[in-house]
Amino acid sequence: MPSAWTSPSASTGSCWRFCKLLWSRFKRDLHDCYTHFDTAEAYAAGHAEELLGQAVRASGLGRETLFVTSKVSPDHLGYADVLRSCEHSLRRLGMDYLDLYLIHWPRLGMDLVETFRALNKLVADGMVRHLGVSNFNLKLLKQAVALSETPLLTDQVSYSLPDRTYEKNGVLAYCQQNDILLTAYSPVKRRFISGNRHLKELAKQRGVTPQQVALAWLVRQPRVITIPMSFDPQHQAENLAAAGLDFSESELAPFIIPAR
Repeated sequence: MPSAWTSPSASTGSCWRFCKLLWSRFKRDLHDCYTHFDTAEAYAAGHAEELLGQAVRASGLGRETLFVTSKVSPDHLGYADVLRSCEHSLRRLGMDYLDLYLIHWPRLGMDLVETFRALNKLVADGMVRHLGVSNFNLKLLKQAVALSETPLLTDQVSYSLPDRTYEKNGVLAYCQQNDILLTAYSPVKRRFISGNRHLKELAKQRGVTPQQVALAWLVRQPRVITIPMSFDPQHQAENLAAAGLDFSESELAPFIIPAR
């Protein structure tokens, strides 16, 4: 599983402090050999892309060693808007191509045919290597698969132990059956973790943190990867280590939703 993280959007008042944290985080991640960076034109009004590009150039690492994801905002899903948004993202990043370009959120009344006409052109022109979506339900995901001229790489959705929406609505099963990655954002719900007795007991028995158990539960599932967010170096290290944890079916049985 590639190392990955995602940055939150920031309000105008908090943007300066956020960008300082972001710059430090990018530099540390590159030094620690993280390879997958997830950003979007909406994060910090485009500054997140700028800072990532600056950090990559300062690191001296070759572009080919990294996997960079960005996203087009739901207000920019028209044909010309998609092309323009991607061009702007690449300019802010100082890069020639994106490894993955996602529709950030679906929008009521959007014309997916026109959106994917633009996305397919970006792939054909070499500006984007892979396409994906985010927050798409099963109906929209199937439409996206049909419209994409190249295999859709992922549906990035909120998925965690307490948030099983995309397991219950059929998206997870569809992804697993059609070789599509389900990328789980917000994978650790701290309020749930702090109040879940079984999770804390299991973590104590195995000498790990409850957060690591929650992450391990996710990535042990076929076609599921996750992009936990943290600015804390210790938490980052724990997140990476969670990918190597293995639990038995009986240990995880309390968290399994019975098949319908």
